[in-house]
Amino acid sequence: MALIGKRNQLTVLKEAPPGFYLDGGEHGELLLPGQYIPEGSKPGDVLDVFVYRDSEDRLVATTETPYAMVGEFAFLRVVSINPRVGVFLDWGLAKDLLLPIREQKERLNRGDWVIVYIYLDAKTDRIVASTRINRHLNLTPPSYAEGQPVKLLITGESPLGYNAVVENAHRGLLYHNDLSAPLATGQKLDGFIREVREDGKIDLSLDRAGYQRVAPLTDKILEALAAGGGRLPFHDDSSPEEIRAAFGMSKKAFKQAIGALFKQRRIIITAHGIRLANTPPSSG
Repeated sequence: MALIGKRNQLTVLKEAPPGFYLDGGEHGELLLPGQYIPEGSKPGDVLDVFVYRDSEDRLVATTETPYAMVGEFAFLRVVSINPRVGVFLDWGLAKDLLLPIREQKERLNRGDWVIVYIYLDAKTDRIVASTRINRHLNLTPPSYAEGQPVKLLITGESPLGYNAVVENAHRGLLYHNDLSAPLATGQKLDGFIREVREDGKIDLSLDRAGYQRVAPLTDKILEALAAGGGRLPFHDDSSPEEIRAAFGMSKKAFKQAIGALFKQRRIIITAHGIRLANTPPSSG
């Protein structure tokens, strides 16, 4: 059976003036309008299509791909408003996506961008959006492993850092002091799991954990030391801003890296900075 709001592999049953009719299983025959038919296609072929409802509420197919599908979170722009129904969002298809009034947390205007969750309304069987994203996050304790790569969608800033949806399922946090630059709501990033706490909260990072993360940073510090004559005026009391400006990394990452170099006996850490182990102490 064809899944509404998802991509489907459907067989072409026949050709007609409006286009192809596809086998939608329990949904019957679904029209793929002529303008979306791939060149060279014929009855009997299996086509990759997205199934949704058109402006007349009929189930149809398209070979176009929306910006996001049912079960996914997205950052979409308001393109029109119907005061009695809600607002409509551009999601990359000919028919805009409805964000009903009941699913809006605040009043929206044309041109606004919002984080939404896209779902299939159980009562109407229509694809709609919601800005009430907390309702749609998975609250089951996740089984992510430390250092696991994940896809992130930034949903907003908090006093501690940036909230993100992890793998279209869970909420996670990227801490300010681990970032070398500000992030933007709606930004999609590749990140890593730093830790899943006992309460299920997820700490995130944009760097790999452990040695895979620290090794490239130690190389960068060693290169900077060599260029600086074997000494640099950075230490545990240096500000996060100074560390970011000099090395493009967070202070926490810097401390991990110099700790690793110290254990390897490649650097000396003093109250005034760091120096290569084979560099004599300053005479001053």
